[in-house]
Amino acid sequence: MDKSCASAAEAVACIPDGATVMIGGFGGSGGPIELIHALIDKGAKNLTVINNNAGNGDVGLAAMIREDMVSKLICSFPKSKDPRAFTERYLDGKIELELVPQGTLAERIRAGGAGIPAFYTPTSYGTDLAKGKPVGEFDGRFYVQERWLKADFALVKGELGDPMGNMTYRLAARNFNPLMCMAARHTIAQVTKLVPAGSIDPEQVITPGIFVNSIVEIANPQQEEVLNREGAVYP
Repeated sequence: MDKSCASAAEAVACIPDGATVMIGGFGGSGGPIELIHALIDKGAKNLTVINNNAGNGDVGLAAMIREDMVSKLICSFPKSKDPRAFTERYLDGKIELELVPQGTLAERIRAGGAGIPAFYTPTSYGTDLAKGKPVGEFDGRFYVQERWLKADFALVKGELGDPMGNMTYRLAARNFNPLMCMAARHTIAQVTKLVPAGSIDPEQVITPGIFVNSIVEIANPQQEEVLNREGAVYP
């Protein structure tokens, strides 16, 4: 099955208002900037977004928040380098925040992809983040029950991909992306280079095509941190 799309706009056209969307990346590494801005152009509203942080400057997730597209954010680091878009809307009561420790966030996403509805972790025990959650004792230590995280859509960024959806990642861009591919009902991937089916050594495939629904080539992807450093607003 050929899952390739002609453009980022075509790839994200299926995302409706009110959807839950996972967005890959760790800081600027592995962030699907072109897919995010195609979604901004589409104008979807009332989105729940799952991401490692709350975006920086005027690019990527920060731009989504600035456009009032996000009603709830589930993340680990809402206060990163330049989170003014999030900060302004949070203080105005326009966006809901669910704060999740980073390791727990990754494991909740992994559990969603693995079909594990809940697990126990010692992280957050005895803090405000654990209030209202079940607690269990194992071998004399207390653990907090955390639920899986799943999403309607995932936006991810890879390095090589083929029309079947098989993907590799570049260096640290691997981060949350493979986990999110597995935890979303519909995964949309941008890759730097789309190669013919069979061109990627099976041993090098990190995300198999079964976890990808749409894939688009973005030959010269932008980097969030570079755009913000230059003071540019993504077109």
